[in-house]
Amino acid sequence: MTSETVVLTTADGPTPAVIAEPRWTARGGVLVVHEVFGLTDHVTDICRRFADAGWRAVAPDLYHRQGSPVFDYPDSAAAVSLRGRLAGDDILDDLDSGLMVLAESGTAVDRCAVVGFGMGGGIAFHAAVRRPLGAAVTFYGGGIEDGRFREPSQLDLAAGLQTPWLGLYGDLDHSIPAEQVEHLRAAAARADVDTEIVRYPGVGHSFCNDERPDSYDDAAARDAWARTLTWMDAHVPE
Repeated sequence: MTSETVVLTTADGPTPAVIAEPRWTARGGVLVVHEVFGLTDHVTDICRRFADAGWRAVAPDLYHRQGSPVFDYPDSAAAVSLRGRLAGDDILDDLDSGLMVLAESGTAVDRCAVVGFGMGGGIAFHAAVRRPLGAAVTFYGGGIEDGRFREPSQLDLAAGLQTPWLGLYGDLDHSIPAEQVEHLRAAAARADVDTEIVRYPGVGHSFCNDERPDSYDDAAARDAWARTLTWMDAHVPE
């Protein structure tokens, strides 16, 4: 497995991205969508984990229009402020650029998934509405009832999901109340694709980020990762 920083081409100029290649023929491709903190070392590690599992992974820097900052985890207020400057169409252009790189390296778009964490989890949901990919997974993505990125809320969009979608949430996530998650479960069930939501009792936001010991939960993280790979294997065509 190898990983490197590459430059994608978008309508708004060059975009840094991390790409990780599996050692053998790729099972498929996956867009990794970063948290509100930017293209952190944790995101690079997630790309490597996907490559270890046989997937070609690429993570575009969605903050390239703002100078590509990376925030420390305690600096969440500044990170959230920058998140408010992102627009849905710009984000989708960045994701499409990542898909083009995967296609150029031999992985067709219909054999790609999108997996996002935190802010990126919400973006993965929107991508699953706007693009017919093989699979999508949201890790604790906000914006269920409140629209973000100048887009409608996830509840308003859920029936239009084009991509099979899995949502993973912690019951103690104060930014995503469990009742909102249940509302989303009901809304997503009206889509014409497979959907599933898994809730983890006793854990909060960012439970899969092992760089944040204050929120990381090993059991939930391991289970969520296994479910992610199973979901991708079940829905991305060989």
